[in-house]
Amino acid sequence: MSSANEQHREDMSDRLRRAADHFSVTLGDTPVFGWRDRTAGSRVCGTAGESWLRVSWALTHWAEGDYWTGNEHASTIVGVPKPHVMDLYEWDEQDARVRAELMTLIPELPCSATAELRGDLTLPDQWWRDLKSALDALAPQTTDRTVLTQRQAGRRTLAFFGSVVDPTVSRWCTAHGDLNWSNITAPGLALLDWESFGTAPAGYDAATLYCLALKAPATANQVHDVFADVLDSPDGIRSQLLVIARYLKRVEYGEFGDLADLFHNHAHHLIAKFDLLSRCQQVMRDPAGLGQETAD
Repeated sequence: MSSANEQHREDMSDRLRRAADHFSVTLGDTPVFGWRDRTAGSRVCGTAGESWLRVSWALTHWAEGDYWTGNEHASTIVGVPKPHVMDLYEWDEQDARVRAELMTLIPELPCSATAELRGDLTLPDQWWRDLKSALDALAPQTTDRTVLTQRQAGRRTLAFFGSVVDPTVSRWCTAHGDLNWSNITAPGLALLDWESFGTAPAGYDAATLYCLALKAPATANQVHDVFADVLDSPDGIRSQLLVIARYLKRVEYGEFGDLADLFHNHAHHLIAKFDLLSRCQQVMRDPAGLGQETAD
């Protein structure tokens, strides 16, 4: 780790200590750092028992909007196992702003230390049933937040896959928005880090878990089996392509390089499946017309 990164982690640790003093809690474990060290968190102990303290950092002009307030706003979600924000504290530092969130403690560990799986997981059937129930409960909940819009979905699909797939989404649902394997716990199920939640095409969360499990084929197959009803639908295929496009963009910045071929291969398979579904739907709509086309 470079000296600059080491200094940033020390700065984030200092912010955790300041937040702990504000909330009158005692820091416990060694801090856990998030993606690109933008966040840091730790167990803490106070008069009410154990909880989780998380601090996030952003330049002042970015410290606003949905992404900044996601964990707080997600506290209104019901029927989904997740942490709850109990208290907030923000402060300014020159051209930056820091947000501290004191949250209920989720004692279980994430399924992976990284967003993607590098090996198969052995998870009980009840865990998978709980996951399906959680995402089913989340989908109909109302929010004015968005993971991505139809315009963004259309542009992303066109940029990465051309015009072979109609990007028009039929069904929008509320989604976690970043349901990777480091944001989901086991053996007890909980969904962590709700900064990104909002409306997305149906199946977006299941698509994220599936695509980030391609290096763990048995687990990927389990994800598909549990969510086949949505993943094999036109919107589920669109969701998988959108997730692949998202992570292929990250490849450009030096991440997920060894998954790039898997992403591309799966995208080719999805495009072929989408074409087949489109032809089947055409037959159902106008069987006589398709027969005439074949005859011609």
